[in-house]
Amino acid sequence: MRRRGPDAENRVALRTRSGSHLHLLHSRLSIIDLDHRADQPFSVDGCVLSYNGEVYNYPELRAALEKEGEKFSTSSDTEVLARQLVRKGIEGVRACEGMWGFAWYDANTGSLYLCRDRFGEKPLYVYRNEEGVYFGSEPKFIFALLGRALPVNRRQLSRYLVNGYKALYKTRETFFEGLHEVAAGAYLECDGRAAKPETFYWRPAFDTEQQDMSYDEAVAGARAALVRSVELRLRADVPIAFCLSGGVDSNALISIAKRQLGYDVHGFTIMNTDSRYEERSMVETAVGDLGLRHTQVPVSTENFLPNLRTLVRYHDAPVYTITYYAQWRLMEAIRQAGYKVSVSGTAADELFSGYFDHHNAYLAAMRIEDGRLHRQALEDWRSVVAPIVRNPYLQDPDYFVKCPESRAHIYLDAALFAAFLTRPFDEPFQEAAYAGSLLRNRMANELFHESVPVILHEDDLNAMYYSIENRSPFLDTALFDWCQRIPTRHLVKKGRAKAVLRDAVRGLAPDAIVDNPRKVGFNAPMHGYLDTGSRVVRDALLADSPVFDVIRRDRVSELLDLEEFPNSRSKFLFNFVCAKIFLEEYAA
Repeated sequence: MRRRGPDAENRVALRTRSGSHLHLLHSRLSIIDLDHRADQPFSVDGCVLSYNGEVYNYPELRAALEKEGEKFSTSSDTEVLARQLVRKGIEGVRACEGMWGFAWYDANTGSLYLCRDRFGEKPLYVYRNEEGVYFGSEPKFIFALLGRALPVNRRQLSRYLVNGYKALYKTRETFFEGLHEVAAGAYLECDGRAAKPETFYWRPAFDTEQQDMSYDEAVAGARAALVRSVELRLRADVPIAFCLSGGVDSNALISIAKRQLGYDVHGFTIMNTDSRYEERSMVETAVGDLGLRHTQVPVSTENFLPNLRTLVRYHDAPVYTITYYAQWRLMEAIRQAGYKVSVSGTAADELFSGYFDHHNAYLAAMRIEDGRLHRQALEDWRSVVAPIVRNPYLQDPDYFVKCPESRAHIYLDAALFAAFLTRPFDEPFQEAAYAGSLLRNRMANELFHESVPVILHEDDLNAMYYSIENRSPFLDTALFDWCQRIPTRHLVKKGRAKAVLRDAVRGLAPDAIVDNPRKVGFNAPMHGYLDTGSRVVRDALLADSPVFDVIRRDRVSELLDLEEFPNSRSKFLFNFVCAKIFLEEYAA
């Protein structure tokens, strides 16, 4: 556990009211109140807390508790959370704004509560057998307690290989049989060796659009909520680094921190060499315009396979996309510069609209809602979006008009990849029903099942490998609630998604970035990391391995023969390599 917390280690063993044995182990990454008085497990009135994360609004909660007579011995958020739970019970988490995975033994009820934050920023795994309940922030911790790894879940591995990362959180399964995560926004109550069904203390509210809200009101409200969120997430007793790209997401956060809140921002950027994803000019604009301290992290292909094995072993899973191999190196640079906290722009696309298919869904919505807006939006799409969108399905502006149920653009080439497997696998695309609007329902599914859980999983592990806490200001309860109230018609303007966010930071972030319609993100072709024409590389990839019980070796050999890799094939090759390493590390 030391990578998650190198600053202190402690444990508590006790007997619960029912006579069960409870062991709580904690390794601390000191962020708020660096004194050992705030180490965990933290005890208050016989109750004990062991947690990972931060409660950002702890000063406000502390002030309220002090008015009720509570006395504090530290200046930590840990003690505030513990005393909040003692006084209010487990439902006291409703008043907390932050990210956490915690174990709380409540001596008043005799129960152990395992609780996770609203958006699932921090992990919390659970495994149950006849001996009891095992829990921890990473699978390897549970395996250490069990004395063995759990069997690999071949269904989850097939999802990863055939349907890709967007399929991984469609169910509650993980890469190991019997291992599950506590749901985001929920807690699990354990009494003795039994665990009750999960209780949700928070459920997101959708279909709350205020149709009479003007565009200017939407922008002003978004700006106020985002400024407050960034302000909360700058609370720390150590310096904070920022992940910087050329997009509006990270620049929105950085410009607020720098120009609105006066924070001395140090940005870190992965500098891509692929022209399709290169953002150097926009990054340099941000650095110069905002006056940032800046560190460039070049993409490195050196020791790719050994490094990837290290990362797969630490993740206890295949790495979800090649993006997170590169991002792991970014976190290394942040740690080498002396930082213990990083900030990233996760979830802006899902809150404000940001993906290319959102344009198609917006056009479908406006066709029904407002003919004039639809005509203007279609004209804007043709001039702004059509020249830059690559997905063949999304090149049709009427994609969702013709077939609102189509999601073929998401599981691209799934049938082709299924033919690589030794056993049949076919799991059609499914999505949860959250909102009546196609666009808002897509955004909700991306937030809770498809994109954000993947990003949070990889962000947390990559950061914690280097003992860094990663914070995501867009994942804020008040900001989420405000975004759901914004009418759909305001989400896209002049062919640019995230219109409300762009105008919310106009005057703070550079105009060139605010007005840039290009959706980039980090990506890299596998040929940039692996020379598949090399006999040494081919021999290594095709050598005997448990992966060939799952994937046909002859099909992989044919794939390696390709001179050029379409994007989907490049992603599959990366997934194959990760699956190969994963099974070599974990398959019995």
